[in-house]
Amino acid sequence: MTTPFRMHTVVAALSLAGTMLLSTAHAQNIKIAMVIPTTGALTQYGDMVKEGATTAVELANAAGGINGKKIELVTVDDACEPKQGPVAANRVINAKIGYVVGPVCSGAAIAAAPIYNNEGVVVVTPSATSPGLTEGKNYQFIFRTIGRDDQQGPAAAKFIAEKVKPAKVAVLHDKQSYGQGIAASVRDDLKKAGINVALFEGINAGDSDYSAVITKLKSAGIDFVYYGGYHPEMGLLLRQSAEQGLKTRFMGPEGVGNPEVNAIAGPAVEGMLLTLPADFAANPKNAAIVKAFKDNKRDPSGAFQLSSYAAAQALIESIKAVGDNPAKVADHLHKSNIDTAIGNIGWDKKGDLKSFDFQVFQWHKNGSKSIAAK
Repeated sequence: MTTPFRMHTVVAALSLAGTMLLSTAHAQNIKIAMVIPTTGALTQYGDMVKEGATTAVELANAAGGINGKKIELVTVDDACEPKQGPVAANRVINAKIGYVVGPVCSGAAIAAAPIYNNEGVVVVTPSATSPGLTEGKNYQFIFRTIGRDDQQGPAAAKFIAEKVKPAKVAVLHDKQSYGQGIAASVRDDLKKAGINVALFEGINAGDSDYSAVITKLKSAGIDFVYYGGYHPEMGLLLRQSAEQGLKTRFMGPEGVGNPEVNAIAGPAVEGMLLTLPADFAANPKNAAIVKAFKDNKRDPSGAFQLSSYAAAQALIESIKAVGDNPAKVADHLHKSNIDTAIGNIGWDKKGDLKSFDFQVFQWHKNGSKSIAAK
C-alpha cells in the first residue's frame, strides 16, 4: 500500500516526467503554423499555400532540418475571414508557435497582424497583397513574399492603357480589403493615364446573380471591365455577361487565378486577363524544387505555391542563422537578403519586399495561362 506522502511523491514524479517528455518532444521539433482557409469559399488558395510550404519543409527536413531539429507544420484555419483572423492568431499563440506562413487573405491578415506583432510571432504571408497590412503600422514581425497591390495595380493599369486602349472602362470590386484596394489602385492609375473610368462600383461577394450590374455595364457602353476580388465572383461575372450578350473583356488580380474559375465561368473564361507573380516555376534554378512538387503530384505553377515555398524558406534559413528565437528571426529578416524560389529577396523596414515582379497573363478555357501580348 502506498502512503499518502509516497503517493504524492509518485504523482509529482510522474507529472515531472510527463512534463520532461513533453519538453523533449517540443525541443525535437520547430513548429511553423500554416494559417490558411481550410473551410469556406477560398480553400483552393489555402491548398496552394499548403503545397508550397509543405514542399519546402519536406526538402529541409530531408536535408537535416534546422540544426538537427525537424520542422513541423501545424495547420490553422481562418477561412479567409477577417473575423476569424484574430481567432486563428490566438490559436497559434496558445500553441506556443513562433512562426507563421500566412495568413492567405488580406482581410484576415490585417485583422490578425496586431496580435501576432504584439505577441512576437513572425508572420510571412505569401499572398496578402493589401498595402493596409503593413503601411504605417511600424510592425516588427510582419513580412510578405509577394508584392503589394500598389505594385500590382500599376502593372495592370499600364497594360490596359498601353495594350488594350479601351474607350470606357468599368472598375468593379467586392467591397473587401483586398478587392476594393486593388480596384482603387487600378482606377487611379487609369485616370492618370487618361483612360475614361466610367464606373467604379462594388458588388456583394457571395451573390449568385449579377444581372443588375451587367445591365448597367451594357447601358453605359463599357468596353473593358477590371474586377478586384476573387475567382467565385469573377467566374459568375464572366458567365453571366456572356449569357446576357456583353462581350467586353475582363481583367482581375491574382485572386482570380484559380482553376476553379473555369468550372464557374465555362467557355467565357477564355482570354480573361490577370496579373500574377512571374512564373518562377519556369526558372531553371528552380528545377529541383519543381521536381519535388511534381514528384508529390503538386502544382508548382499556381499563383502562390512558390511564394509560399519562399515564405517557409525565409523562416527556415533565418532560424538556421540566428536560432529558434522569433525576435532574432524578425531582426534577421529585416537586415538580410535570402536566396529563395522567387529569387534573392530582401525586405524594407515595413516588412514589404524591396521589389517584386507582377506580369500580365491571359487565362484559357483548358485551365492553362500564357503571357498576354495585348
